[in-house]
Amino acid sequence: MKENKIIAILAEDEETLSQIVKESLETRNFIVIPCKNGKEALETFYKEKADVLILDVMLPIKDGFSVAIEIRKTNKQIPIIFLTAKSQTHDVIEGFKSGGNDYLKKPFSMEELIVRIHSLLNRNEKILDDDLIEIGNYKFNRIQQQLVYQNTIQNLTNRESELLYCLHQNKNTIIERSIILNLLWGNEDFFTTRSMDVFITKLRKKLDKDSSIKILNIRNLGYKLLC
Repeated sequence: MKENKIIAILAEDEETLSQIVKESLETRNFIVIPCKNGKEALETFYKEKADVLILDVMLPIKDGFSVAIEIRKTNKQIPIIFLTAKSQTHDVIEGFKSGGNDYLKKPFSMEELIVRIHSLLNRNEKILDDDLIEIGNYKFNRIQQQLVYQNTIQNLTNRESELLYCLHQNKNTIIERSIILNLLWGNEDFFTTRSMDVFITKLRKKLDKDSSIKILNIRNLGYKLLC
């Protein structure tokens, strides 16, 4: 969180409602990043270090449920709240199955939305200590997206954090480049491949205080994290 502000990605294609929610949250210590469709919301999630996602279900290009499913492939913790005009039982069930934590039916009060956000964030705070991963002499907190070496803290972007987690889950073994690309980027074209190479270089620099840690490029195959 920036200066103790809560960073929220708000994906709502109804412009008036989006503006009302954005302005209301910003008066309550939030930083709001608005998105007009599901594709933009997903791209923003990978670029920004958000604390909560607020997704309209009926988004253009990529609906809210699909966005949540993609996010849950790499991030199980970030709270996701759906906004919807739907209230049928099967719609609510589908929302939770896709990875949502809460469900608000339109119209809703801003007070209720804020209370629910804080409730979900407080629940996440309780499990932070259980999510420390040791990588050599570093401690990696996936939820807070931080690398700690002795008393030095380095903040990671969401993409850096999820890439490091993916490598660690397969530590000391080769993980194919195509698997990482499809899992984190959604495809494996020239541009995403170059993007991944850039993020690998960034991670190497952030892990360079411990010489026993190496991220090896296995030619024509993928990467191997040695730690």
